[in-house]
Amino acid sequence: MIRLKHRISLLLLAGLALVLPVMGQTTLNGAGATFPYPIYSKWFSEYNKLHPEVQINYQSIGSGGGINQLKAGTVDFGASDMPLKDDKVKEIPVPFVQLPTVLGSVVPSYNISGVTAELKFTPQVLAGIYLGKISKWNDPAIAKANPGVKLPDTGIVVIHRSDGSGTTFVWTDYLSKVSPDWKSSVGSNTSVSWPIGLGGKGNEGVTGMVRQTDGSIGYVELIYALQNKVPFGVVQNAAGNFVKASLESTTAAASAAKFTPGDFRISITNAPGKDAYPIASFTYLLVPTHWKDAGKGKIMADFLRWMLRDGQQMVENLNYAKLPQGLVEMEQATVQKIQ
Repeated sequence: MIRLKHRISLLLLAGLALVLPVMGQTTLNGAGATFPYPIYSKWFSEYNKLHPEVQINYQSIGSGGGINQLKAGTVDFGASDMPLKDDKVKEIPVPFVQLPTVLGSVVPSYNISGVTAELKFTPQVLAGIYLGKISKWNDPAIAKANPGVKLPDTGIVVIHRSDGSGTTFVWTDYLSKVSPDWKSSVGSNTSVSWPIGLGGKGNEGVTGMVRQTDGSIGYVELIYALQNKVPFGVVQNAAGNFVKASLESTTAAASAAKFTPGDFRISITNAPGKDAYPIASFTYLLVPTHWKDAGKGKIMADFLRWMLRDGQQMVENLNYAKLPQGLVEMEQATVQKIQ
């Protein structure tokens, strides 16, 4: 009988050992932008290594989807490359902050058989292609920007996002600044009525379609072009210089950015400066300030403090640019509101 009781006690202890870690596990769920997905995946994995009891899940479904899921209350936090304006903020049923996490660039990637040169794009050419007014790769406007490059008499296959996308917002925000025609006929948003082209889902989908389609052009976040070895062009900036997307040129685009403490919404497309890459943007986490589960709120605030401190040291390996130090300090003060 004593032996039996001893065995039962051991079994109960073993059962408790299995149950207790599960009871102590906290899971946070988020969804949104594909633009920052590579760095978010890295951050959530590294944070989990430091805190095995915390699991942060993130669905890369596009900024529009992230905003909608936060609005519906089906996720703990959202993510968007497009900062939400006041009218959209009012649609979210919980108070939240919009926190910049990294800087990234959107590039015009292309696939043209026989062309190995790095192409140059003027703002007028990019707007003309996406408006359907420039339809051949040997168009005089493209040839003028690329002297000496043998361009084929091939039709341009325009590829854009099919889902609600912050990358689309960055691209169309830029085109709206450089082309009055684009601004008046299409405008800027996470989803627009495209004049021409085929749709791909996510940065992944657009990158895949460009790789598979001869004569194509698409817009993708820099790391997707680099990881998939898809050629991408240099773009003429507001100062008239042709600039390639890089850590340095992305950082240069943010150098003139001015923030109001607590309100970090800003557009840095077509930024001034001779070295600034013109299609750059901050990307944002949309984080509620008041949580029904106070424990989850504390964990989210701790993650954000870690992200602003240690996480920033990881971004350049994935070809994102760090946040300016002054912005980091303002965000740290804002994170204190999360509870």
